Amino acid sequence: MEGLSNHEVVRLKSSGVSLDDAAQQVWDVVVVGTGVGGATFGYAMASAGRRVLFVERGRGPWESSDTIVGTYPEAGARHARVDGDPATRELLVRGGRDTGHLVDSSGRRPRSFVPFIGVGAGGSSALYGMAMERFFPCDFDPGGRHREADSALPPAWPLRYEDLAPWYGRAEGLYRVRGTVDPLRTPFDGPRELPPPPALTPQNAGVHDLLQRRGLHPYRLPMACEYVPDCQSCQGFLCPRRCKNDATRVAVEPALLDHGARWLGQCRVQRLVADRRRVQSIVCRDSAGAEREVRGRLVALAAGAMRTPSLLLNSTSAEWPQGLANESGLVGRHLMRHAIDLLALDLGEDFDNRHKQLACNDFYDHPRLGKLGSIQSFGRLPPVPVMYAALEDDVRHIAGGLAVAGLGLVAPLVRKTMRSIESQSLLLALTIEDLPYAGNGVLPGGDGDAVPFRYQLHRYERRRLSVFRGAARDVLQGYRTRVLSQAENNQRIAHACGTCRFGIDPRTSVLDVDCRAHGLENLLVVDASFFPSSGGVNPSLTIAANALRVAGRLCA
Repeated sequence: MEGLSNHEVVRLKSSGVSLDDAAQQVWDVVVVGTGVGGATFGYAMASAGRRVLFVERGRGPWESSDTIVGTYPEAGARHARVDGDPATRELLVRGGRDTGHLVDSSGRRPRSFVPFIGVGAGGSSALYGMAMERFFPCDFDPGGRHREADSALPPAWPLRYEDLAPWYGRAEGLYRVRGTVDPLRTPFDGPRELPPPPALTPQNAGVHDLLQRRGLHPYRLPMACEYVPDCQSCQGFLCPRRCKNDATRVAVEPALLDHGARWLGQCRVQRLVADRRRVQSIVCRDSAGAEREVRGRLVALAAGAMRTPSLLLNSTSAEWPQGLANESGLVGRHLMRHAIDLLALDLGEDFDNRHKQLACNDFYDHPRLGKLGSIQSFGRLPPVPVMYAALEDDVRHIAGGLAVAGLGLVAPLVRKTMRSIESQSLLLALTIEDLPYAGNGVLPGGDGDAVPFRYQLHRYERRRLSVFRGAARDVLQGYRTRVLSQAENNQRIAHACGTCRFGIDPRTSVLDVDCRAHGLENLLVVDASFFPSSGGVNPSLTIAANALRVAGRLCA
């Protein structure tokens, strides 16, 4: 493991406990899931002297002998499609990828797919693109910006930007975020200064200068990256150089090495057992199929905004007939995932397009066009075989096997176009804030491995998306551009949030302002499920800041 001494690896291994051992103790804090929310919260609680147990479905941070790093795991597969191919599924596990299914029930027939999310130490942060940016103050008053929408958007968050601002600063320090300050932010709503990033590449510098000439305000995207020499900007796969400041590196490993936390890995949480006031135990199943009950004085769920509500909905009892913490009937509802398109700027020749360097928020809260979203560097697309396999899967689902055969007739042209986009285009992500609707959400009936959900873009989001696409193309005139429409694709679920929203009123929220479940003394949710609105930038920094805030409140 590059960057860790042999002694540290041995100590990490010794932090692991078996399910039998974990069940024989009462922990101060049990954290379910080790993505940004769970890892950051667990680290903060362990550093405050609490006995913390991380419970994780995937591998531990020391299990690296056959880990696939530096590339997409399916790139070396015989078949890049995951479903029905055990060998490819095993590759995904070795690459830190989840192999559980989501079942999209939005259309005429359900569609089961393996989402592009992480599992194991660090969760999806082990794969993320490292962009970590603050929400704007206007994001904490969302109702005033979307008066035309017939959504379940609350007028305001139960806390203000200034309540979270100190924790944003601590999260930026913990994840060692580098970048420059957005010129559109004031000293009140942005970091005073961040460590500097490397110089712009010539291609990015050209886009930066064009945007400035058009009267916009580009800046350097805040990135949780160390930028070691020859940094590959490992988006979508595990980093071999440990320059990606993911939740494993900045939170899990220090919690285990320095603060006495323990690790229970390759363990699935089946359900929570609770009375009317407290969670009594967590029913866990290890890789051998053994089940035990693990107990904690405090239980923090951080399995992600899809699996956390599914777990609560599956934890039914006489006391909680609709599912745990679900007296409001809102557990699982109000799913948001961001509507994200990619805008490809064709530069006509191969170049190193891996680095995410630019951002621009002139359309975030536009005085004429309304509240749209952010423009950010995306990095590089997956290799052509991986993209082509995904295209085949889409065609198969939408039009059937005959259409796939027809696609094969034009495969050389399709692959050529894909290669051009992969290696000759600078990609920008157009991230538009989607709103919460009661009909979008995680559904009851998941079995722990397959989670059913429903999500549809509403007319209001579609109109704003069209406006955003047009505005972005207008300001980038001079480049040959191609919109890679992904906003309508429900498999793009990486920014899922909002399914256990926090608020003041137990009738209209699942959690209170400190992310404690209404009516339960010892149950917290510290992943992106707590969001009452999605904002228009990557959620990672807000998740981390909130996890630090909640831990700080508990330890005050």
